[in-house]
Amino acid sequence: MSRPLEICAASLPSALAAQAGGAQRIELCQNLEQGGTTPSYGLIKAVRARLHIPVMVLIRPRPGGFVYSADELALMQTDIEICRDLGCAGVVLGVLTEAGRVDVAACRALIAAAGPLEVTFHRAFDACPDQLGALEAIIALGCQRVLTSGGQPTAEAGQDRLAALVAQAAGRVRIMPGAGITAANVQALAARTGAPELHASAKRLVPAEASAGLFTTPQFETDAALVAELVALLNQ
Repeated sequence: MSRPLEICAASLPSALAAQAGGAQRIELCQNLEQGGTTPSYGLIKAVRARLHIPVMVLIRPRPGGFVYSADELALMQTDIEICRDLGCAGVVLGVLTEAGRVDVAACRALIAAAGPLEVTFHRAFDACPDQLGALEAIIALGCQRVLTSGGQPTAEAGQDRLAALVAQAAGRVRIMPGAGITAANVQALAARTGAPELHASAKRLVPAEASAGLFTTPQFETDAALVAELVALLNQ
């Protein structure tokens, strides 16, 4: 089977755990509980200094939808430039129009800012009503991969669509299933979809700080043992 595994990491400890568990690449973000937002400069710099595996950085200025203002797009471009300066492997982005189509002009400008960096089009793709058309637009933009659950809450629920997307892509872009991938379903999903690589968080809930008081919030960290289990299953 042997497929690369990308781990979504939202902190330095999670990034280190992903690497220790044998992940081939990470997607670095913050605020994973809100679907992920762009990590801070400090976090990107620290992760780049400590990891020897490729680091892809999420470019998402806020939670919610993927229709962005001119000011938000300018922020995203600056964040991409920072990723270039820090030597990241790539960026993860996605911009849509009000109609739910890929915003080709906005994406093209961001991809131009990325220059030589790899570009993953993220799960904004799952908000597109016409995924077949969206995939062709993303291919035309020159993205290297698409992170998607096949338009469903989990990759397992969207596996039939994922298989169809892999077939449509025909090697022109890598379809990377993500959302709800665990040791219990990773082998079946890989076999059913034919996807060349997969994405997971391999996270566990960590105890809340005793001093958090009114500001207690659920916190998740990547677990190296869970990553290692996924990697082993994908290499059988």
